[in-house]
Amino acid sequence: MRRYDLITPEGTRDYLFEECALKRIVENRTREIFKSMGYSRLITPGLEFYDVFSLNSRYFPQEELCKLTDNKGRLMAVRPDSTMPIARVVATRLRDARLPLRLYYTQPVYNFAPSLKGRSTEVNQTGIELIGSSSRMADVEVISAALSVLSSVGKDTPVPFNVNYSLELGDVRIFRELMHRLSATPAQKEEIRSLIESKNYPALNDMLDTLGDNKITRSLRKLPTLFGGEEVFERAAEIFQDERIGEILDSMRELYKTVCMIRKDGNVIVDLGLVNKTDYYTGLVIKGYLEGYGEEVISGGRYDKLLSDFGYDVPAVGMAVNVDAVANVIGKKYTPTPEAADVLIAAEAGCEAQAVQTSEKLREQGLRVEFALDAQDAEEYAKSRGITKLIQIAKDTTKEVQV
Repeated sequence: MRRYDLITPEGTRDYLFEECALKRIVENRTREIFKSMGYSRLITPGLEFYDVFSLNSRYFPQEELCKLTDNKGRLMAVRPDSTMPIARVVATRLRDARLPLRLYYTQPVYNFAPSLKGRSTEVNQTGIELIGSSSRMADVEVISAALSVLSSVGKDTPVPFNVNYSLELGDVRIFRELMHRLSATPAQKEEIRSLIESKNYPALNDMLDTLGDNKITRSLRKLPTLFGGEEVFERAAEIFQDERIGEILDSMRELYKTVCMIRKDGNVIVDLGLVNKTDYYTGLVIKGYLEGYGEEVISGGRYDKLLSDFGYDVPAVGMAVNVDAVANVIGKKYTPTPEAADVLIAAEAGCEAQAVQTSEKLREQGLRVEFALDAQDAEEYAKSRGITKLIQIAKDTTKEVQV
């Protein structure tokens, strides 16, 4: 008995006409932003060998991957992320290319993360990777691209509108410094990271109680509360009182000031509790939010060690845009209407070739042209579709009619 022939798998969905139009708005806008900044498009396979994502299982645990085998029995994975396949391409086919490399992509990713219950298994993403530079300017470039995307939402509709946005800046090096000095097992450290990321203060305090009262545990209790504007840096300096962490805070503060100067219409926030994927990211972490959507729509950061997993040790920074989420925000204020054809051609039997030739000439002029599949019903069809011009082709005559 067939049970699943009329539904889509959990976490996936069909996108109908208006939804496709909204996604196209986001993809077109981000593509233009990325191209204007010198980025070139790269497409990676939807299927990769499992080995691409198992170099460091902490990046993508195997239970989160959509897996299958090929006809030789080799284990494959459906792409859960675009950065790692791009790292593979750079480390192989682009290894001799001059650095820095500026690459962008627009493609879906898939994963079964247990923590994402109720969220999509399939997410359409577009994003950039800036590979080959550890400079602060590289970080600023990626952040400026994120700000351009956030600030342009709602600008490509017939009646443009503004959407409030915010950008969060963090740096995982502070958390990693504290973890390096904490006497705890890897499992305990991962639990602490997860609780800080979710800002679960009661559970975090309970966990840290088991590790004793010392300078490190007291600092970790405070870490998720270090959230806000420039005053965060003063508070953090008083809490940590550490030379190495002080250097990181000074660097972050300068970056924060720069970002605030780039675009003053947005809300730039410091969040020292941004500790997601601390094995993946090595420094800067960013998250972007739009009013009307509860989760981040942009995420990214610096990942200076990732490419070394593929045998090519170069620094990199990048960010990804959740196309579906941004389209969802636009859709709350704008509903695309189907574009009507400019011309409808109704051809008498035996005149089909002439109809096609006429349509080709009109399309060369940039017009949208449809054929009436029932010539007798052509005028009524044109009215129902909002088509204002009808061309009727018979053996001896061709007539234009305004509908």
